[in-house]
Amino acid sequence: MSSIWRSEVPRDKLVITKKKIKNHTKADVVVIGGGMAGILTAYLLQQSGVNVIVIEANKVGSGQTENTTAKITALHGLKYNKLLNKMGEENANKYYQANSKAIQQYRSIIEENNIICDFEEKDSYVYSRNNIENIENELNAIDALKIPADFVKDTKLPFSIKGAIRFRHQAQFHPLKFLNSISESLTIYEDTRVISVEENIGDNNNNKLKIFTEDGTIYSDWCVVATHFPFIKFPGLYFTRMYQERSYVVAYDKAPDVSGMYIGDSISDYSFRNYNGHLIMAGGNHRAGDPLSSNSYQIIRKAAKEFYPKSLEKYHWSAQDCMTLDSIPYIGCYSSSLENVLVATGFEKWGMSTSMVAANILKDKIIGRENEFSDTFSPQRFDMSAVSSNLMKNTIEAVKGISKEGLSIPLKEVEDIQKGQAKRILYNGKKIGAYRDDNDKIHLVSTKCTHLGCQLEWNPNELTWDCPCHGSRFNYKGNLLNNPAMEDVCIDGIIEKN
Repeated sequence: MSSIWRSEVPRDKLVITKKKIKNHTKADVVVIGGGMAGILTAYLLQQSGVNVIVIEANKVGSGQTENTTAKITALHGLKYNKLLNKMGEENANKYYQANSKAIQQYRSIIEENNIICDFEEKDSYVYSRNNIENIENELNAIDALKIPADFVKDTKLPFSIKGAIRFRHQAQFHPLKFLNSISESLTIYEDTRVISVEENIGDNNNNKLKIFTEDGTIYSDWCVVATHFPFIKFPGLYFTRMYQERSYVVAYDKAPDVSGMYIGDSISDYSFRNYNGHLIMAGGNHRAGDPLSSNSYQIIRKAAKEFYPKSLEKYHWSAQDCMTLDSIPYIGCYSSSLENVLVATGFEKWGMSTSMVAANILKDKIIGRENEFSDTFSPQRFDMSAVSSNLMKNTIEAVKGISKEGLSIPLKEVEDIQKGQAKRILYNGKKIGAYRDDNDKIHLVSTKCTHLGCQLEWNPNELTWDCPCHGSRFNYKGNLLNNPAMEDVCIDGIIEKN
């Protein structure tokens, strides 16, 4: 099902300048990715007089932006105690300042351009139901950083809490209405997939980069990779420095206004906010490709039934987020050897505020202006021990998948697969995934991820094959849904029931 945002702003209602790339198209900057980060970056660059083109493989806002809970806040869970201990006072404070300024900049853009996007000022909370020590430790860090915050115990949540931290004057909005408005004046090529980005060496064209797409080549001096998960494997090695997590969202009618935006301190807790008479609950988080997470929507629905017995489900959807190894996004130069290629990724489930942070850092880099936050978010920070740990985790996930392949069932047992279910089977000497649809057709696909070859796991929440290593996702027909993979998995065919 589409998100509440997409249901109100269908893709064919977005006001986009649709164009077709011609060979030897030129621009000062090419932004790859038409989500909030990419569009904001292009918007700010255009406001600064830069000639910019946006390339989007699907439709503007069709990725994670349409699946967000759309909170614009500097309160990102229990973040500041961790940042203070790992990154130091200066970086922790800059993280807060950057995200706090992002809220103000959204407000300014919306007011100056009279954008109708349901922007509302709301207080933001992180709560604990069981562990007051978590809240106390976070409050101590917040106090040390001189960040304005309150401790509260009384909220509109449907359960008692040990305590909560409140940031006042945060915000929420309708992300696609906002995106639609700021996209109107931009040059955007939708349904256009980028194949590669290369330095322009030995070409008569004076631009520094060549961006190859399926439809033509664009020459530019700068390129911004805002594709959620960076698709250029080398250099950069982002697949060693991030993993992806999924979360699930259900929107209800006939549920109360909780008077704020909330997130819990535990993975088993829920996120809450209201929008236009709906209550939006999120939860069921798990690492992409985790085969044990088979009932994430049911977890939310069961809780909602307990909290709000008269509530009625109206929408449900899911999101996927890139998680960095030190809890700070990567924003800046893609790598030291690709100085004119920039990146914005690893938003850690806080993509609305961080998209604005990224847009400002990248815009300033391109126009030659110093940005006070660029060092804090620089992708060039590097922790080899953390990278090694993540590589080991990905290796374990890959080996787990391969081991399970060895338990594949023979084709004669394919009838055991029920409608709406999937298993690995041995078919024509290949270990593949099999899914039975509602019409009794069994869809066969390779379970080897086209990114780096990890074994895919079945996600029964979404009826998808997900990569536990780097988060690529494919539907049951083998079509690519989420990067960093850039190709579909091999489709072996369909078995019809006799």
